[in-house]
Amino acid sequence: DLHRTSQPSGSMLDSPASLRFGGSFVDEIEIAPLLRPLAAAVRVPGSKSITNRALLLAAMADGPSQIEGALFSDDTRYMLGALRQLGFMIAEDELRGGIGFEGRGGEIPAHDGDLFIGGAGTAMRFLAAFLTLGCGRFRLDGNARMRERPIGELVDALRRLGINARSEHGNDCPPIVIEPRGRDFEGGATIVDAHDSSQFASALLLPAPLWKKGLQLRVIGEAGRPFIDLTLRMMRQWGVESGVEGDSILVPGGQRYRAQKFAVEGDASSASYFAAAAALCGGSVRLENLHTNSIQGDLCFLGVLEQMGARLHWSEAGVEVHGGEHLRGVDLDLSAMPDMVPTLAILAPFAESATRIRNVGFIRHHESDRIHALARELRRMGARVLEFEDGLEIEPSQLRPAAIETYDDHRIAMSFAIAGLKLPGIRIRNPDCVSKTYPGFFVDLAALG
Repeated sequence: DLHRTSQPSGSMLDSPASLRFGGSFVDEIEIAPLLRPLAAAVRVPGSKSITNRALLLAAMADGPSQIEGALFSDDTRYMLGALRQLGFMIAEDELRGGIGFEGRGGEIPAHDGDLFIGGAGTAMRFLAAFLTLGCGRFRLDGNARMRERPIGELVDALRRLGINARSEHGNDCPPIVIEPRGRDFEGGATIVDAHDSSQFASALLLPAPLWKKGLQLRVIGEAGRPFIDLTLRMMRQWGVESGVEGDSILVPGGQRYRAQKFAVEGDASSASYFAAAAALCGGSVRLENLHTNSIQGDLCFLGVLEQMGARLHWSEAGVEVHGGEHLRGVDLDLSAMPDMVPTLAILAPFAESATRIRNVGFIRHHESDRIHALARELRRMGARVLEFEDGLEIEPSQLRPAAIETYDDHRIAMSFAIAGLKLPGIRIRNPDCVSKTYPGFFVDLAALG
């Protein structure tokens, strides 16, 4: 499925299975269309969202935990690196997806740290609240794009709880400085506006059981609510309780997380690209390591594909996605599944009717301004697109070959690569950006055909 269009002299990649996207090996790749309907299976890598939450839960638990099926990607490596810098003992077995973690029961060994987390938004937000368990001075910084992504709502929520936290440049963006006071911090009641990111709420919830007074959290905005529910379900799996009172989430204080062996589910967001490939190209793809009882909200995207004409068949091995004869357009509020916007957007111009994506204005603050990036690159392919502040409308279109700018955004790269399975001449620039969440994406894509 892949053609290399640039690599340094002297390097040789013998087959798609040996492709490595790192350093300067490949600046651009071309996706070759499939010559026949799909008949493939993909073992979905571990969930990034679950892996990074599990790492913090293991750090806060009493004693040794073992995480199995973990994702090793840029985002999880930044989290691992930061936790090591904070003094935690961690053993990794990347080949088997295993991570051994010695929890400290709510103690952070280090008393200062300058933590760099690249473009890992989950690590930035979660660590900011996790550091309330420490004592000293900590600074969190990231790459150029991370320095543009808002975090003021989370900083304000921490300050209302009594934590000395601030945006270093006073612009409500990283770098941020946090000076917690250790055991003197009690927690309490606060409010957080989660319109920009549900991770602000999840960040506050994760350490809350270890605070003396726990947390009474009022969340404004429903965007990404399934990710907040995912956080609460994982907290219960690790031994703590929470509840709801009126419009607030209540987490009693003085609880302890229970060290354990924990298995990470396959990533529903990563699976969406291969499910979309079946819907677009016909045939079937079996997605392994996904189950109907998943705690991930993005699994609901499979239902969107059903609305568009695909068929699903669940078994103990996973789910098979079968493409239909035609794709139908849809009109959807995707605020609960924001990471699925690029996947749906790339299917839309191939559909028989228009597709409208609504209520996702906050994804303008993700790894790229995803609404604008999608509109621009779809138009580069010849698609007819209307861009709104909160989403997109995409009409059935006659498409043409194009070189796709990815804006260093993994989801832009992976979604447009799926279009290349149907449309000749799609080239993906900076393919290495997929290493943020799915380093093996292009190898798995090549295995489809």
